[in-house]
Amino acid sequence: MSIRVGIAGLGTVGGGVVKLLLEHAALQSERAGQSIGIAAVSALEMPDELSPLLAGAVWHGDALEMARSPDVDVVVELIGGEEGVARKVVETALGAGKSVVTANKALIAHHGNELARMAEKNSASLLFEAAVAGGIPILKSMREGLAANRLDSVYGILNGTCNYILTEMEQTGRGFSEVLIEAQSLGYAEANPETDIDGIDSAHKLTILASVAFGCSASFGAVFVDGIRNISALDIEFARELGYRIKLLGIARRGEHGIEHRVHPCMVSIDTPIARVSGVLNAVVVEGDYVGRTVFEGAGAGERPTASAVVGDLIDLARGHGAPPFAVPVGKLVVQPVVSMDARVGAYYVRLIVRDQPGVLAEAARVFAEEGVSIESVLQRGRDPGSTVPLILTTHDTEEVAMMRVRDRLANLTAVVEDPALIRIESL
Repeated sequence: MSIRVGIAGLGTVGGGVVKLLLEHAALQSERAGQSIGIAAVSALEMPDELSPLLAGAVWHGDALEMARSPDVDVVVELIGGEEGVARKVVETALGAGKSVVTANKALIAHHGNELARMAEKNSASLLFEAAVAGGIPILKSMREGLAANRLDSVYGILNGTCNYILTEMEQTGRGFSEVLIEAQSLGYAEANPETDIDGIDSAHKLTILASVAFGCSASFGAVFVDGIRNISALDIEFARELGYRIKLLGIARRGEHGIEHRVHPCMVSIDTPIARVSGVLNAVVVEGDYVGRTVFEGAGAGERPTASAVVGDLIDLARGHGAPPFAVPVGKLVVQPVVSMDARVGAYYVRLIVRDQPGVLAEAARVFAEEGVSIESVLQRGRDPGSTVPLILTTHDTEEVAMMRVRDRLANLTAVVEDPALIRIESL
């Protein structure tokens, strides 16, 4: 027996899937119980390096035609994007009763519920392990290995580009813009990096993680999102002095009032496992009521790790292993109340650039006091009256809404010459 695979998209990941399926064909056949063969491919053009490897596959200029083909059992969608051809290919395949494997986090974050419903209706499977954290089998671990637990939180470093930038800023002292250019030259960041550095990519992945962890409908619009473009070398330096490291985290927690979903830069203690994850690596932490805390770390993107996740899904299909995409049938997914970001309670780091003159600290402290926010520590720099210097304050736990009022009032002080920088401190 053999599973006939049709691959839509032959970019970096598509090429990796082709190479992996061919390189380890015998091993995969042993583990799957049947062979997995590439029956057809579709892309804008055939990459020269893949042409000899795909001599036996049928070429389709139209990906929808391939998705409908009776000679294809499973469609692998690697085109990308939440709409357009990618969505049509997946809907066409599922509508024809074919199972789909995809690495498309945007598609699943925005349309995962309806696609899962379509898969159920047509007795097909929808698998997307490669959509979150690349080579880390985090979705499978939550759906299967941790299935006996009530999962109450899932959080982590979900974007390797941002983690690389923050790591390099810390290790070299360089600024954000300079390191971003380097990341682009190394292929770690796209020519247009907005989806990564503004936190959108992480939010897509967090949407999927939260749905699988908590059995709730995927809701990208519920995620609070803030990126790293405003993190400065000064913030990195002061974080180190305070015993913290800055990471862009996606955090989802279940509480008595509903689910909180948020993506933003965080200061985390240098002693925590998540703080030690450097470079382009990803890490995800899952907390369950019986298992406690489990930590997953590995390559979050790239040709080989993502291809590994895609082919892993294909092997599961070949074995006949089927689990609902979001851990429970679509009809049992619940719409959970969303906890407003304003209700977040925690500590905060505030950086002010102020004129070095008498009374500035007292004026700033008065703002905190009047808003009911307790200051934990103060760091001052500069002994040159009239120049501008950084003034760093950290707080005890307080509500987000109170800190937003503090930030806005601080920005209006005459001695403050730049918009205040605010970073949330997370106790993990």
